[in-house]
Amino acid sequence: MRFSLIIAVLIMPLTAVAQLTAPGSNAVRYTAYPSNPGVRDPVFIYCNPTGTRLGTLNAVSPGGTAPYNYTWYKWSDATGSFSQLIKTETGVMSSSANNLDEGGYRVNIAGGGGYTATLTGWIFLDKPYALATLMNRTCDYVALSGKVAVDTFYYRDPSGGNRVRLPNGVRFRWSSDPPSSIPFPEIELNPLTFSPPLVDVTYKLQVTDSFACVSESSFFYESIHVKADFSVSPDRGDAPLEVTFTDKSVRAFKYRWEFGDDTVSLLDNPGQHIYYIPGEYTVKLTIESELHCIDSMRFSKIVVNPSALQIPNVFTPDGDGFNDNFVVASQSLRYINVDIYSRSGLKVYSFDGQGDRLREWTGWDGNVNNSSAKAAPGIYFYIIKAKGWDDVVYDNKEYRGFVYLYR
Repeated sequence: MRFSLIIAVLIMPLTAVAQLTAPGSNAVRYTAYPSNPGVRDPVFIYCNPTGTRLGTLNAVSPGGTAPYNYTWYKWSDATGSFSQLIKTETGVMSSSANNLDEGGYRVNIAGGGGYTATLTGWIFLDKPYALATLMNRTCDYVALSGKVAVDTFYYRDPSGGNRVRLPNGVRFRWSSDPPSSIPFPEIELNPLTFSPPLVDVTYKLQVTDSFACVSESSFFYESIHVKADFSVSPDRGDAPLEVTFTDKSVRAFKYRWEFGDDTVSLLDNPGQHIYYIPGEYTVKLTIESELHCIDSMRFSKIVVNPSALQIPNVFTPDGDGFNDNFVVASQSLRYINVDIYSRSGLKVYSFDGQGDRLREWTGWDGNVNNSSAKAAPGIYFYIIKAKGWDDVVYDNKEYRGFVYLYR
């Protein structure tokens, strides 16, 4: 008996709750009537993006003995009461009112044994507003313009008919497809970006209100913006250094390449450019579109090595693939002359070259004057004269010395 009493106490609050629902509604809030704050009638929100949606209310008696009679009324501002008859259903377990406009609704319920109950609820059809447009654009920026609005809803205090505002707020967010830079997309309603898109995008403004109802507006944006861009290969080496420039610019129509050595090209892809003088060079590309938008890019830096010589003092032309030739390691030389003599003063090797001949030079292989006769192991005397592309002359006693040939 004690156990049954506990169960009954637990169930009673659940069955005593007024059963008024709104199938398909998106949110529910509750009234705060100034005349009777303790009464909390449901306020049902339907998201209405197309403007054609209507509401539905279902009523189930919170008590009494079935069957029931249901009489539906709508709030009338003219009378300041729930006086507009909607429909009546008799001898049923539950009742529904369909295709309901915005407003307040009350259903009176009568059951067996003189039981009566009243359920009250409000319906609002929510349609936030968003409008995304282009405010302005230049070569350097894009300015977006957004307009947002949310519905303001009022229900009535049944005692006196005074309006009571239902709180509603708004959030918005800008985006684009494909993604591009939009500064403060959830803060600035009219954002301006100085990183404009280089491809065509669709800008979208999305508005969400306190009831999670959403509105979107978008527009297609055709990019006019330009970007100067290019790649460099190689960016370092000996003179004469052949550098390939490959254009990667966006929407370029006119070109001006400044190579840093007082030369200029107006070609879109200048191909190879040769740097003869050792040093460091900054390259600048300036482009202009057909709409006269301009951008530029600098590349720092291209390094052309200074001239230098390194002379070995021993080599071993024994055919093992290691140190087989007497080679003067050099960089950025304009030309070189090498003469090698035996201890008796006989010239056994001579080389004089520049350009491709110098680049292809592999050194003295240890044979006498490029013949098949092999020079004997021992000490040989060399005289080297050279000049770098930086006009450094190599022609003094430092470039006269001995090399040891081992086999």
